[in-house]
Amino acid sequence: MDIYLKKYPVLVLTGPRQSGKTTFLRNQFSDYTYVNLENLDFRRYAMNDPNAFLTEFQGKVILDEAQRVPELFSYIQTKVDEDRVMGQYILSGSQNFHLMRSITQSLAGRVALFKLLPFDQEEMHSAGWLDADYSVNLQRGFYPALYDRDIPSKVFYSNYLQTYVERDLSELIHVKDLKQFRNFIGLCAARAGQLLNLNSLANECGISQPTAKSWISVLETSYIVYQLQPLHSNFNKRITKSAKLYFYDTGLLCFLLKINDASSVKTSNYKGSLFENFVINEYLKQNYHNNLMHDFWFWRDAVGHEVDLIWQDSDKLNVVEIKASETIMPKMFNGLAYFDKLASDRIASKTLVHTGSFNQQRTAARVQSWNNYSQRFVL
Repeated sequence: MDIYLKKYPVLVLTGPRQSGKTTFLRNQFSDYTYVNLENLDFRRYAMNDPNAFLTEFQGKVILDEAQRVPELFSYIQTKVDEDRVMGQYILSGSQNFHLMRSITQSLAGRVALFKLLPFDQEEMHSAGWLDADYSVNLQRGFYPALYDRDIPSKVFYSNYLQTYVERDLSELIHVKDLKQFRNFIGLCAARAGQLLNLNSLANECGISQPTAKSWISVLETSYIVYQLQPLHSNFNKRITKSAKLYFYDTGLLCFLLKINDASSVKTSNYKGSLFENFVINEYLKQNYHNNLMHDFWFWRDAVGHEVDLIWQDSDKLNVVEIKASETIMPKMFNGLAYFDKLASDRIASKTLVHTGSFNQQRTAARVQSWNNYSQRFVL
């Protein structure tokens, strides 16, 4: 973020609740005045007298949970336009829908945006929290409070889900039946790593398709789930147009699937999709945390040929297959080999990520361990 302090008057940090945004900002930008707009006194002050509020908090200021006072954004726009000071404000918030709506209405062109997701593997390793067994990390999850305060994952996610449903989502949509909405989230968990079929999801939950679409959107803006879009280049083949659904944190995903210990991950029917979600999350985290600005896709044709993850460097594609296995079998490369025949002139790298601990360079592809944190996934 530091280089953008000299290029933009306002920086915005978003991400899930409890992902460590406040701690990060207060530690990394200790020369800024910190104001938390969750504080009712500050919030009322900013709402009732925004000019006086911004006059009192002069210089470099962090406004945490800034979406709580959307009226303030127009005043910030006027002030940064008048002052022309780069890095004047850092705004943060967990409700991305409200925050982004306020930004697009008042601060477009004046803002650099960043996302902070739960810990990535490199951060976990540096702190001594990364277990040698992938299933331990996958099941426990990656939210800082799990480690900083040593909270059992079942307790943390139970409270997290209740707070999330009662607080965040009640402000975005009118859910008449919280039990039905919880059931919807559980059904989404059972579909993690699969093509998203809104009609099927809606029918199973007993809601309309537009309601299901709205609820998925809210889960996305609250950093619970995300959709991975298909690569649109068809390479002369019919391709799927549906997105795949993933959860931002596998600890929450396991909690929703009632997987309460690491050993159950390896025996679960969801093992493959859990590991796929786990690995793709790591790519996303490294992408956001290092501001690499890659777009990610998957590819699948009408008869089921598929590669799990693709990103582009210049005009070249990097393709990844993800296998929940420690033993590497020749057939595991089939998806990569098929895609290579279709797009060989565009492929920069091929990688197979697995649950084992070794790395190899094979003819078919680079074989990479899930915990190769010393060599970033995204190059």
